[in-house]
Amino acid sequence: MVTKGEYHSGLENVSGMESSMAAAAAPGDIIIGGIFAFHEGVDRSNQSFKPQVQPCTRLEEKGLPRALAMINAIEVINKSPLMSDVNITLGYRILDTCFDVSTALRATAALTQQADQEDGPRPVMAVIGSSSSELSIVIARQLTLKMIPQISYSSSAVILSDKSRFPAFMRTIPNDQHQTAAMVSLLSAYSWTWVGIIITDGDYGRSALDHFLTHASEKGICVAFKHTLPDSVTYQDVSSAITVAAKTILKTPKVRVIVSFTRSAHMTYLYKELQTQTAGHNMASARRVWVASDNWSTSSAAIGQLSLDDIGHIVGFTFKRGDLTSFNEYLSRLEAAKEDYTATNPFLKDFYEHLNYTKGSADTEQGSTAVNILRKYMNPGTVFSTEMAVSAIARAVASICRSRDCKTPGSVQPWQVLEALWMEEFTLRGKSYKFDKNGDINQGYDVIMWSQNESHIHVHDVVAEYHLHNNSFTHTDHSSTKTFKGLQGIISKCSTSCVPGEFKKTAEGQHTCCYECMNCTENYYSNDTDMDQCLSCNMNTEWSAEGSSTCIPKVLVFFSWQDSFAVVLLTFSALGILLTLLVSALFLHQCDTPVVRAAGGPLSQVILFSLVVSYVSAMLFVGQPNSFQCKARQVLYGISFTLCVSCILVKTLKILLAFQFDPALQEFLRRLFQPFVIISICVALQVATCICWLILKSPSDHITINSTTLLSACDEGSYLAFGVMLGYIAVLAFVCFICAFKGRKLPQQYNDSRFITFSMLLYLISWLLFIPVYVTTTGVYLPAVEMVVILISNYGILSCHFFPKCYIILWKKEQNTETAFINGLREYSNTNSVPQSKDSELHEQSSPSAHSVPTANPSSPAVLTHGGNTTSCTQLHRRSATLHCLRRRISI
Repeated sequence: MVTKGEYHSGLENVSGMESSMAAAAAPGDIIIGGIFAFHEGVDRSNQSFKPQVQPCTRLEEKGLPRALAMINAIEVINKSPLMSDVNITLGYRILDTCFDVSTALRATAALTQQADQEDGPRPVMAVIGSSSSELSIVIARQLTLKMIPQISYSSSAVILSDKSRFPAFMRTIPNDQHQTAAMVSLLSAYSWTWVGIIITDGDYGRSALDHFLTHASEKGICVAFKHTLPDSVTYQDVSSAITVAAKTILKTPKVRVIVSFTRSAHMTYLYKELQTQTAGHNMASARRVWVASDNWSTSSAAIGQLSLDDIGHIVGFTFKRGDLTSFNEYLSRLEAAKEDYTATNPFLKDFYEHLNYTKGSADTEQGSTAVNILRKYMNPGTVFSTEMAVSAIARAVASICRSRDCKTPGSVQPWQVLEALWMEEFTLRGKSYKFDKNGDINQGYDVIMWSQNESHIHVHDVVAEYHLHNNSFTHTDHSSTKTFKGLQGIISKCSTSCVPGEFKKTAEGQHTCCYECMNCTENYYSNDTDMDQCLSCNMNTEWSAEGSSTCIPKVLVFFSWQDSFAVVLLTFSALGILLTLLVSALFLHQCDTPVVRAAGGPLSQVILFSLVVSYVSAMLFVGQPNSFQCKARQVLYGISFTLCVSCILVKTLKILLAFQFDPALQEFLRRLFQPFVIISICVALQVATCICWLILKSPSDHITINSTTLLSACDEGSYLAFGVMLGYIAVLAFVCFICAFKGRKLPQQYNDSRFITFSMLLYLISWLLFIPVYVTTTGVYLPAVEMVVILISNYGILSCHFFPKCYIILWKKEQNTETAFINGLREYSNTNSVPQSKDSELHEQSSPSAHSVPTANPSSPAVLTHGGNTTSCTQLHRRSATLHCLRRRISI
């Protein structure tokens, strides 16, 4: 059974400072005040300097369910063990603010002044209300004077969390800082970066705007326009602002999402104005996604007679809701006993009278309709928040009354209730709650989405929950996920998204969300949409082309074994080694033949060995270089080819010594001519050069960073040492060339000079060409340049020095005989006059036992004496002795 309440009505007596206002009241040991808005405003038509109470106008359907929720919660608490254990009951006194600051102040004064009346009703120990942040702020300032605790169920302005200014204010909901963060998270989740915002002119709207802009800028969301509507809900007061806002919305078609921190009446006016401005046109141009704050997210009356097909989607945030079974049962009892309830609640009576006036039907019919309307305008989140406020006060009072008799007037003070509210934890439907340091209870939000069924608008069930602790959403079920997916195709951007490979370039003075897309430059990339700048690739290991979305690893390149050119050069190197070994084997087999002895005998094997080493060094120019390979290839080539050229130089000098030198120098040069000593000295100088090179600044492997590749190559270390090494070989080759050129007219069987001349000339020309090519060539094939020159040099020596002799040994065997060589020398001696002194010297070195030389007479003066001084002889004998001497000198 409902507790019968008191009903007081009357007008304020300003001069006597006494006021009597319409109130819904019920007696109790502890009185809880309630301040609700049952009307939308006051009638200001009667302007006067005389203070007067302005009558309330336009019934506000949402206010009555909130007050009824408070009444029901108090009645339920009074029947609970919590109150029966301390033997007290809660009463209430509920007044109307009419959504007007002056009226709210009068209502607050009416509640607080009763505390000074000793013979009056019990004073109010706590106040529940108001719904509006603007009204809660002015009420809180007045209640703070007596430290009367105030608990709001829907005032969410951030400023009210400032306990230095509002120490007695508390609320059972989060503040708007969390709601704006939730809205921005929703916008960010759907990539809506170009939005509009509409607010009301007041602390609630301005605070919400400031915090929304802060969160939006952090997420890269831009506000295309901001419109502030007057806080008044009278159309005359807001019409001009509504018209401007509607024009702005229609002129910015790219803004497909609008955030609204207004009241339900403001949205009704705005939708009607959009319909008016699109008259005669398709209203689809006015379709938007409307993100509604808790202030109107559940108000179906906001869209008036329009449908969702006309205005688009509405996504709203509401406070967490609880079990409404108790309140629905209360409304059912209200429907059955309307007369009992209206007798104690003037606001409920006004509600029924309003329905009778607008509908003009029977009372029974109106009773049924009234309850349905109350359920229609009921906000589940606000109802639950009101019940939480009552439970918190009841728990605080119970904790106080356990140690004292609270039935005695004055035994409990409001500040004591406030202290207990801060300290005590309360329970509602099995869940515990406690106010935080700001006096708030932060549960999060329910996200709802409006839907339409057979042209009737209704609020959809909760589709998601927002969690404050991690700023995230959780879908309630599969159907809600499907509902949310309907928003994915909506694009609200100032500019088209930049794809990976592009970055945003914003013009000076424009919003950061309005930009043009530019391709990333070379070696820069972007791997996501709408990136503010391109990222740099690691230039040492990566690269990217213009407009790339990723970096490409640089390929390590070198003169590879798989390279076709390398395969050709390696084939020639292997062939050269094989040919050299075959020639060496042939020369060893034919070592006693005149051709082999004339080719140098043992020196020819040294030359062939050096060529094999030189071919091996050429192979080291192929493959990925390493430190050992870089050092070995140059040193092996330098020493081996120096050995080769030194041996050729000795051969050249020997032939010249036999045929060309002036007789006065013969004996002196013959004694100086020590072949292996000369070779050792020449090679030792090159070895010394290479050792200094390796010690001071040796070659090493090196990675050259190119635009798209990494070139692995050998750094020669000291190019001076590299030049000295090659220059030294060139000097030896040039000396060989000069000496060989001087002996170009020697007998055919001993005519190595012509081949030496040609091979050295080939070497010098190839290495002279190598210098400019090597200097100007870069990249993978730089090692191939030196490799080619080495092969040319090797094949030049192999072809000129050994192939002709192999030809004679294999196919011209008749020329590889002593007789053929004697005939060749005889022809040379017949065609070239030998000086007498030279004949004498040659005769001295002739061995009488080597060959028989015919003489005219044993006692003749022409007989040559062995080992003695030079003796006169005939021209015939002189030529014969010359032949024997030449044969000995040019043979080793």
